[in-house]
Amino acid sequence: MPQIFLLMSTFQDLNLSSQLLTAIDELGFDTPTPIQQEAYPAVMSGKDLVGIAQTGTGKTLAYLIPIIQGLKYSKQTNPRIAILVPTRELVLQVVENIKSLTTYINLRPVGVYGGTNINAQAQLVQQGCDIIVGTPGRMYDLVVTRALSLKSIQKLVIDEVDVMLDLGFRFQLTNIFDHLPERRHNVMFSATMTEDVDELIDDFFYEPKRIAIALSGTPLDNISQQCYKVENFYTKANLLAHLLRDKAEFGKVLIFVPNKKSADRLYNVLHEDFASQLGIIHSNKTQNYRIRSIEDFDSGASRMLISTDVMARGLDLDKVSHVINFDVPKFAENYMHRIGRTGRAEHEGKSILLYTEAEQEWKDAIETLMDYKIPEMEFPEEVEISKQLTPDERPEEGDTKNPHRNRKAKIRVSGPSTHEKSAKNSKTNQGGSYHRELAKKYKKKKTRGDKNANRGKKRLR
Repeated sequence: MPQIFLLMSTFQDLNLSSQLLTAIDELGFDTPTPIQQEAYPAVMSGKDLVGIAQTGTGKTLAYLIPIIQGLKYSKQTNPRIAILVPTRELVLQVVENIKSLTTYINLRPVGVYGGTNINAQAQLVQQGCDIIVGTPGRMYDLVVTRALSLKSIQKLVIDEVDVMLDLGFRFQLTNIFDHLPERRHNVMFSATMTEDVDELIDDFFYEPKRIAIALSGTPLDNISQQCYKVENFYTKANLLAHLLRDKAEFGKVLIFVPNKKSADRLYNVLHEDFASQLGIIHSNKTQNYRIRSIEDFDSGASRMLISTDVMARGLDLDKVSHVINFDVPKFAENYMHRIGRTGRAEHEGKSILLYTEAEQEWKDAIETLMDYKIPEMEFPEEVEISKQLTPDERPEEGDTKNPHRNRKAKIRVSGPSTHEKSAKNSKTNQGGSYHRELAKKYKKKKTRGDKNANRGKKRLR
């Protein structure tokens, strides 16, 4: 039976401090979302908590509001709250949220993340902070170098933990746990639950309370979905360019691609037609470039933004009209995080999936996870079907003009490795002919009085 949330009608019902209520009101929030209603008493109770809610439902404020409400003023240097998130963008976003909520409260948040000077961040941390927000890698580096002490941490929040594990942060996470006080309050929020996450909970959480507002893999009702079956990468690019020419319909478009190479390749194809309307972010771009690209897109200076999956959890963008999946994610859960960038804060959103025959299996997995068949659209006749293939799409066999491939093939089909060596290769190193000739000429014959000659005989006796 579905849960009905009638706990509180406004933030006033949460008995928040007047300073926090004023800040929330200035942000334009009036009614807490279901996850915020459920999480507030759970976090305030001090009991370990695991919250599952679909992306776009307000998970960040769900843990920030009760944490800020319960945190009193202190002059101590070491942080009392640690918040771990998977990406640099999410660090900046959470820090910005904290600053917005503490406009009238004296709290000191600090964000730390990789890709920037660690010494500058170390100095910032050592000046003192109440809340430390960071990626696991950079936070662990600061702990190891003793620039950051976690001995005063009262609450640990892990947001989007499944992404952290996917990105290979398990080592840093477990080592951070070793530096935390044993008696602490653990809070975890995510949009999906995996076996790795369950294992982490079993290892480090104590009888956590679990709240689930939406089933893992349940799309938001206010996001409409469509899909197109397409021949290849460059045909997808032609279709995408065709769709994006409708500025009235596609007002603010977030385009997800599988990796950095695909992002750069698609950007180069679309840049000719859209130029200043187009932005791009991925992990090879500098932090300042990524921040500027996000700000341009969020403000409307650019209409389209190409992004990799690494950015899917770190983007909280206002009123994205469309999310376009240029590829089909290999992990079905990632599709949920992508489309969750639209339809946020109860706005209507639209999602379009482009898939090839090779990606059919992954599309089926997504539909199984959602228990929903994505409506398929007819491929527009006016869009050119490209014959050009990317290196990944080209068949491996039949490359007869590649001299390197032919050389390797000849080696593979040659005879057995036990063939008889040539006269040249059968020679052995005997120390050089010059020394051998001298030894023949001047070496005396061994006699009965030669100590070296008789040494072995004496041993035999």
